[in-house]
Amino acid sequence: MTGETRVFFGLGSNMGDKEGTLQEAVRLLDAVSGIQVLRSSSLYETDPVGYVEQDVFYNLVLEADVILPPQALLEETQRIEQQLGRTRDIRWGPRTVDIDILLYGEQQEDTEALCIPHPRMAERAFVLVPLAELVPHQVIPMPARVNVLIEELLSNLEHTDGVRRSKSFCWK
Repeated sequence: MTGETRVFFGLGSNMGDKEGTLQEAVRLLDAVSGIQVLRSSSLYETDPVGYVEQDVFYNLVLEADVILPPQALLEETQRIEQQLGRTRDIRWGPRTVDIDILLYGEQQEDTEALCIPHPRMAERAFVLVPLAELVPHQVIPMPARVNVLIEELLSNLEHTDGVRRSKSFCWK
């Protein structure tokens, strides 16, 4: 692809065949014209955050080259979520799949529909641990900070014990 931007996605699932659903989500993302999945973090078993009366999650982070603009990319991720049975009944509640755009190159976006970098990624171990596995020295363009590295954000978190590496994730 030409004119691509490096994008990182956070994926999670805690309903049904979690690993199978994540594999299908990655396959569907990679099949979208304008998205080329490059690699995946390991699969992590993570304790729920926010609404805790639910099953544990499987989480991972994907690295991809993308030529779609951010809003079109959001539409594709939401289409895939719906295709895989995602409903939005309880905030932070159980879900078949969640696909978040964490980083879109060095671009910052702040609209009602989309915030990039993801607004809560700096406080979520289930995002930072797998992201640090892929790119620990990646600079995050945080609005109120300059040159924040993923590994720095991760070292500032008090609790990472709710994130446990499960195994390598094979999506191909």
